[in-house]
Formats: sequence, structure tokens, C-alpha cells
Amino acid sequence: MPTEVNFEAYLRYVRSESTPGEARAVRAWLAQPTNAFVAQQWMQAYADMPEHDTALADDSHDYGQMLAQLRMQAGLATPASTDQRWYRWAAAAVIAGVLAGGGWLVQRKFTDPGVAYATAYGQTKIIHLPDGSEVTLNAHSTLRHASAWEASKPREVWLDGEAFFAVKHLSDNKRFVVHTTAGLNVEVLGTTFDVYRRHQQARVVLLSGKVLVDFDDPQRSDVTMHPGELVQVLDKQTDVIKKAVSDPSDYTTWTTNRMVFAETPLEEVATRLQDTYGVEVTLRQAELKKRKFTGAIPVGDVDLLCQTLEETLQVKIKREANRIVISAP
Repeated sequence: MPTEVNFEAYLRYVRSESTPGEARAVRAWLAQPTNAFVAQQWMQAYADMPEHDTALADDSHDYGQMLAQLRMQAGLATPASTDQRWYRWAAAAVIAGVLAGGGWLVQRKFTDPGVAYATAYGQTKIIHLPDGSEVTLNAHSTLRHASAWEASKPREVWLDGEAFFAVKHLSDNKRFVVHTTAGLNVEVLGTTFDVYRRHQQARVVLLSGKVLVDFDDPQRSDVTMHPGELVQVLDKQTDVIKKAVSDPSDYTTWTTNRMVFAETPLEEVATRLQDTYGVEVTLRQAELKKRKFTGAIPVGDVDLLCQTLEETLQVKIKREANRIVISAP
């Protein structure tokens, strides 16, 4: 099963806390120039953490040579040609992963560090973009974009987690593109939609307007979406799922600080708990995964949700610090 590369995986990598498999996945992800912008933001976020008293930013290093040597150590092939800025980023990133453990980081001064937003568990945030578009960022998510959008290029943002977009249509019909680490990209002019990227899957739900979903994977065909449709892909499969949903607003209730479930399997409820609150949820018996729950709970009241689950599904729930255990009575 492919390993998902997100900011948490990157942090474990540079702190030398990754498993061998995860470290290989992170290195392979860093080796792709298309991930440069997101990777730069992750490096900046890590460098800004309190654990770093100083950061090394010496542009006199031969980053190309450093990258070539380190890529050989990591078992990564060196591309024939790529942007020199990417060489510098990738060299610093691989150095951090190979030599981390002493708490130091090689970091270069980027001409455009970009703008980054992040939410903690249990938190949502409304973001106003330079073009007048509005983004509601769900809990435990990050959104990044360039400091200034060039007039000749599309408006682009990079998402890890989940966000609801209300995109403003511009008079010059400039495209708006949402990129995800799943290789799924959403292109729009003006519309409202939800993008979800977690747990080795990606999903787009369209509420209004019209969007084009394209994929980095050539085995997946582009999909044009209309209001009320859902498109979903899994990292380990090439199939693209497209279907109509009875009420697309069910996928955006989190923007009003509510968790709404409609015949939702308990396994999916557990996943949403993990995404929203950062807790580990364990289902003691396999048969519990298929039990279904219907209800609406305020996002900030995990105790009420646990109580409601106990009473509705006839289960026993035990909370232990950052862990929730659900079992049959």
C-alpha cells in the first residue's frame, strides 16, 4: 500500500523518526520537481518551529553537487535537467533527512516564500485570497499559494487536508487551480466545491458551477463535473469514481462547525474523529465497522458525539487521553 506523504510524514523524516518505508516515500516525493512549492513551504514551516534556534542559509554551497551525492546515497536517480532552484531545494531537503538528528537544517533564501495557512485539530479558518475568492480550511489542514499571482498564469493553491472553495470569477476568465499531493488537480473559473485529501484518497464534491478534474497519472482520464456530483480516487487504484450525491451540502457541514452523519458506517465516523480531533480511534470488533450512524453533532463537542454513539449504536466507548476505544457491550 502506498505511503501518504504529508506534512506530518515530512516532519518525522527530517527528525529521523520515519520508518524505512516512509523515509523512502518521502525521498521519492521530494525528488519530484512538481512538488517544489509545497515542499518549500514545509521546509519553511519546519525551520520556523521553536526547536530551531538557528537556521543555516548559505547560498555559497554547491547545491547541485550536494544533491547529486545525496541522491546517490538515497538511491534516487538524478534527473537529466531540472530547474536550478529545485536542485537547491531538493539538496537542502535531502540533507535534512539524511543528516537530521542533531536538530539542524539547511535552508536557502527563496525569492518567494509564498503564503501558508494551517489549522490545528478542532479548528477551522476562513481565508480570503488575493483575487477575492474565499476558502474555508477544515481542521488539521494546510493551504499555500504564491505571494503574488502573475497576470499571465493561473491562480494556483496547494492543499493538504480539506477545504471548501468559493472561487470568484474574473473578467479575463483566468483559471483557478487546486493542487493536491494525490496528483489530483481541480480547475475552475467561478464555483463552490469541496476538496478532500487524506488517508491515501482524494475527493471533490461540486455544489455549484462547473469544474475540470485532471490527474497527473496518465492512466486516469480527466473528468468534467456538474453540480451535485462527486469524484473520488484512491492512491492504490487507477479507477476514478464519479457519482451523483443526493445532497452535496452534507460534505460541507463542517464549514458551519457541525458534523453531520447520514447512515455513515462507524469506520468512517472513526476516521472523521481522527481527522477533526487528532485522536486515535480503535474499533475492538470488526463487525462494528459496518454499523451505521445518523445524526448531527457540534464540532467542538466530542463528548456529546461519544455519548450519542453509545446510545444510538449500543456500543461502549472509553476515552483515554488522546485515544478513543469503541467496543461491543
